[in-house]
Amino acid sequence: MTWNTRKLTLECLESLAAVLREAGKGGGMAAEVILVDNGSDDATVAAVRDRFPEVHVEAIPENLGFAAGCNVGLRVAEGRHVLILNSDARVPFTTIAQCVSYLDANPDVGLVGPQLLHADGRKQTSIHRAPTLLTELLPKSLLQLLVPRRYPSWRTVGAAPLDVEALTGAVLFVRAAMLRDAGSLPEDYFFFLEETDWCRRVRRAGWRVVHLPGVVATHLSGASSKRRDPVKTRIEYHRSLYHFFRVNRGASWMVMVFCARLLKSLFYVVTQAPLAIVAGRGRDRWRVHRAVLGWHLRGCPSAAGLAGRGVVGESPRRVVSSAR
Repeated sequence: MTWNTRKLTLECLESLAAVLREAGKGGGMAAEVILVDNGSDDATVAAVRDRFPEVHVEAIPENLGFAAGCNVGLRVAEGRHVLILNSDARVPFTTIAQCVSYLDANPDVGLVGPQLLHADGRKQTSIHRAPTLLTELLPKSLLQLLVPRRYPSWRTVGAAPLDVEALTGAVLFVRAAMLRDAGSLPEDYFFFLEETDWCRRVRRAGWRVVHLPGVVATHLSGASSKRRDPVKTRIEYHRSLYHFFRVNRGASWMVMVFCARLLKSLFYVVTQAPLAIVAGRGRDRWRVHRAVLGWHLRGCPSAAGLAGRGVVGESPRRVVSSAR
């Protein structure tokens, strides 16, 4: 899926085309590539149709959000497995081959994700747990240190396949048959935590969610809305967080998390105000926290955040490739 990221999308499709040419040598796997355009106004659709006429383009007239846009691609994909791919991600042929082979060899696995790398080779967070009240009260790094088996990270996992609670969706391999049981991504999220909720539903439907630490893909994170609009991005995350707790934990849990987040924002705004006066970066962070606090105090108006201005969040660009 893409939203106003023409350059990244074209680069992604060029990279994917080279990978698929390699895959097709000697009668290898066949694949279709589906691009979902989420209401772009930067001529992405015309550019893709001109340079990649073989790509199936689904042009949506307005921005439906990350999950709804991805689901458009999932509905038209015809392969036995589907790769949901950010346009700022690059996947080598070996990764596609290994993930597809793993799905073929393990019929009880619904979702597979590789280890994500920065452009310089550093590892990125590729797995996580669903948020709980404990994760809201304690730093993630402390939980990973104290209970590494329950809160794994790329620092503690080995090279063997690992069943996990949730995967980061920049590069996500999906078994098409699983969709009949667990459904597609939940569209009640505009952005953030929809993949976490989806992984939860997949596991509840009896399918495994597996991380392959020894298989890698590069995630450039080059067009993050966190950089473009940090205030709206943080507000959208909070909105998704409260929705996740409401639908999965209950209203009382959501209220407790809301109060915890409100107090955190208030504490930060008050204690960091002196630093914000003298430090540029500190001032920018303080302004974000102040804006988030104000959003809470105003009753969390729906017009604020990414959904309010029709912008998808941190890694919005998706190309769906379906392996036959």
